Amino acid sequence: MTVKSILVVADAQTDRVRLERIVSRAGYTVIRTSSGAKALESVVEEKPDLVLLDVVMDEMDGYEATRRLMHDGSTRHIPVIFVSSKNQKADRVWARMQGGRELVSKPYTPGQIIDQLKLHC
Repeated sequence: MTVKSILVVADAQTDRVRLERIVSRAGYTVIRTSSGAKALESVVEEKPDLVLLDVVMDEMDGYEATRRLMHDGSTRHIPVIFVSSKNQKADRVWARMQGGRELVSKPYTPGQIIDQLKLHC
């Protein structure tokens, strides 16, 4: 069985560390970065099985990063799960319109993150 790799993208260190801990304890390999622009580079270099992506970040937000991933034939197959403080129905619809598979709202439980990994990875 191959261990799946998950790219964790969040500009806030506390968010990134929490997601890393959840993902690694669930048995996945963690790749980490702190911005949407760096996420684009990491996806090409590392070829993760799934991306956990914060929405609100400096430089390039998660939506823009996802749009770029979805427009690239070599990366569009990689599932993106947004992690955000945004939690309205419109936010969920917009997340899917940008190419995300799901939006997990903060505060989240480890179980919510693990469920998404199992479902989409």
